[in-house]
Amino acid sequence: MGDSKPHPSELLEFATPAFANDVHLELITTPTAADGHGAPGTPAEGNNDGTQSSDDLFSALSHAVPGLSHLATEAKSAAQTEHRMSFMEGLKLYPKAIGWSILFSLTIVMEAYDTALVNSFYAFPEFRRSYGRPTGNESFEIPTAWQSGLINGARSAEILGLLGQGYLADGFGYRKTMMVSLAAMSLFIFLAFFAVNIGMLLASQVLCGLSWGVFQTLSTTYAAEVVPVALRAYLTSTVNLCWLIGQLISVGVVRAFINNTSEWSYRIPFGLQWMWAIPILIGVAFAPESPWWLIRHDRPGDAKKSLLRLTRRAVDFNAHETVSMMKHTNQVEKYHNGGTSYWDCFKGTDLRRTEIAAAVWITQAWSGSALTGYAAYFYVQAGLTPERAFDLSTGMYGLAILGGIMAMFIMRVVGRRTLYIWGLSGCFITLLVTGGVSTRPESPAVSWTLGSLVLLLTFIYDITIGPVCFALVAEIPSTRLRVKTVVLARVAYNIVSIISNVLMPKMLNPTAWDWGVRRLFCGREPVLSA
Repeated sequence: MGDSKPHPSELLEFATPAFANDVHLELITTPTAADGHGAPGTPAEGNNDGTQSSDDLFSALSHAVPGLSHLATEAKSAAQTEHRMSFMEGLKLYPKAIGWSILFSLTIVMEAYDTALVNSFYAFPEFRRSYGRPTGNESFEIPTAWQSGLINGARSAEILGLLGQGYLADGFGYRKTMMVSLAAMSLFIFLAFFAVNIGMLLASQVLCGLSWGVFQTLSTTYAAEVVPVALRAYLTSTVNLCWLIGQLISVGVVRAFINNTSEWSYRIPFGLQWMWAIPILIGVAFAPESPWWLIRHDRPGDAKKSLLRLTRRAVDFNAHETVSMMKHTNQVEKYHNGGTSYWDCFKGTDLRRTEIAAAVWITQAWSGSALTGYAAYFYVQAGLTPERAFDLSTGMYGLAILGGIMAMFIMRVVGRRTLYIWGLSGCFITLLVTGGVSTRPESPAVSWTLGSLVLLLTFIYDITIGPVCFALVAEIPSTRLRVKTVVLARVAYNIVSIISNVLMPKMLNPTAWDWGVRRLFCGREPVLSA
């Protein structure tokens, strides 16, 4: 089977490092007689396999795009400069872009905080007493239907928020879309803070899910469009780090209130979300718009202004050439694909990009990560006290953050695909070992061993699969369909997550299937010691 031909937009997609080399860049400056800038001669005919040659492609583009030759010359210069840029040079030139990208990514901290908050509350005695049902022995449990409903209600709303964000971000820009979502989020928190029954809490989760859907991908696509190739993997993988930070803060806050027996022990954690939403909203109001978005809306002058706001003035930087590079890429992709609708994500090469991005995110959801989301509840069911369960969960997220930081540097050396496969293999082996340990008689040693294996699973996941996924889905799409491709991939992730979130509570909850830890991993009753 012969090597597949890259799509022409890939050859001219300077933002994608996989295709940035001298051979591909040569395509944009191939002179032909047709464009009037090269030596007289007959353009090369099509290749033997029926595809266009470089000369044919350039000739066709020259007729379709006025002034392409002049634009291509500047674009090539900017592309070569960007791909020669080292990591340290990128830090010196784009410190403002890094700051704005991190600001957008802080919205992920908010979402991770709240979603982990609800999952952690399933192991929280006062929360279960207020919203749960008695199960005997003066204990309370949140029914599995409500456990699934709280999580999947938010997931379903996130899908709507994601699909809507694809239109809003393309139509109104990243900055305005993020501002509206943050303002709506600040209002919806009131329902959770003042909830008198679990139905009000569900309504809050659903409404907040609309904003979370926007946060999930907008921060990733914004990071991919405001920084150069040398920094992109670091900034996109930082989104996963923000997830971990939010979850760590959530578990830490719940642990601080574990011995508080008043209703404020769970209301205050909900109210702390305002601590994030309002400052981030103010910051985003002053953020520069994505220059790529401005180019796609035929505003090159504003794109240049945005670039200057994203870079340091003291460092040598040719904003005009960079704008030419963006215009050239946009024109080529427009020539070959044309549209920017969701339907265009299922045509030609963009269908392949959509499939890969969706597969990467689906695999992440089914790699065992669902278990870590219920870590505190899992530890309680494994036999640990609520205090020890939250202590172990706090350590788990701290270890995950360490793995996320290490992944930023390992990824550049090992490569995305290799690191992703290693991570899947490591998670698979860890889950097998956990299942083996689960067959042993119940004892404190077995409970702590199971807890330690979940820690190991989390570390492997967050040094490989977790951060690599965000880098891949941000780099795979074409520039004109980046927002919508990432949205569709995340929708696929949410759909499979809904399945996981239906099954996981039933597996662990003693009022449902009551598989507990042992049945969850080995599929049979535990063998209890005499």
